[in-house]
Amino acid sequence: MDSNKRPETMERITTPELAQAFIDEQIEAVRNQVGDKKVLLALSGGVDSSVVAALLIKAIGDQLTCVHVNHGLLRKGEPEQVVKVFKEELGANLIYVDAVDRFLDKLAGVEEPETKRKIIGAEFIDVFAEEASKLEGIEFLGQGTIYPDILESDGVKAHHNVGGLPEDLQFELVEPVKLLYKDEVRVVGKALGLPDSMVYRQPFPGPGLGVRCVGAITRDRLEAVREADAIVREEIDKLEPAPWQYFVAIPDVKSTGIKDGKRYMGWAAVVRAINTVDAVTAEAVEIPWPVICKIRDRIIAEVDGINRVLWDISDKPIATIEWE
Repeated sequence: MDSNKRPETMERITTPELAQAFIDEQIEAVRNQVGDKKVLLALSGGVDSSVVAALLIKAIGDQLTCVHVNHGLLRKGEPEQVVKVFKEELGANLIYVDAVDRFLDKLAGVEEPETKRKIIGAEFIDVFAEEASKLEGIEFLGQGTIYPDILESDGVKAHHNVGGLPEDLQFELVEPVKLLYKDEVRVVGKALGLPDSMVYRQPFPGPGLGVRCVGAITRDRLEAVREADAIVREEIDKLEPAPWQYFVAIPDVKSTGIKDGKRYMGWAAVVRAINTVDAVTAEAVEIPWPVICKIRDRIIAEVDGINRVLWDISDKPIATIEWE
């Protein structure tokens, strides 16, 4: 039987009881696969890698080493949350790599979206490979592959898969959630005790805020994206039900504003909220006017450099979900 094919008889994981049964099954499977060997995992803080990390900690404890690379393109508070949850609460062997300057220096002046993506992906592989080369006895690579990745791309998850590692750093894969859909991964994450802010984390592109800081990334505009995005998530989180995804993009365009009686040039923060079933099509979500006004007032008052707030009401198609 193809190990990458989900059995037709496999029951959907929808309850804590089913999730616990799956966890117990995977703990045994991982122990049988790994034995007393060591496993390395790139821990982004996203749903999939976080659930795999928590599961592997239960299965093999100190045999797992997690590497969290902070490339400076994460949302506000995310690197700190990874350290708090995995190092302080779960006791993981966690290597935290502050690579912010390294990534942003490489991205300076680069405008073309695909070029930005390639730089971010290649630099991540280089940083991860450097950390891996410092470790001894690693024979396995943990990975947050889930079933849609297998269906859509033959098992390769571009922004999580460390498939570009040098030949002397190739490892056998450990993929405990590869037959699960995203909603099932979340149920398993809850059963593993991960916080809701991590389990129900919104979809986030591999290049992170790099594709929401539209055009060439500058440090000041990147920080404005991060701060404005945090405000939007805080306010829209209060809606019932909340949209499927919501965030801020800031194009590399300035317009005139007035502050303290003087004209100045500032950026526009673009608020985007959408609902989708399959991410192939998406509909813009109507945000209540009082909420939009509160978001506007907070962003303009609290975020340096922004003097306008726009609301993107475009559907997909023809607009994509992300701006780049």
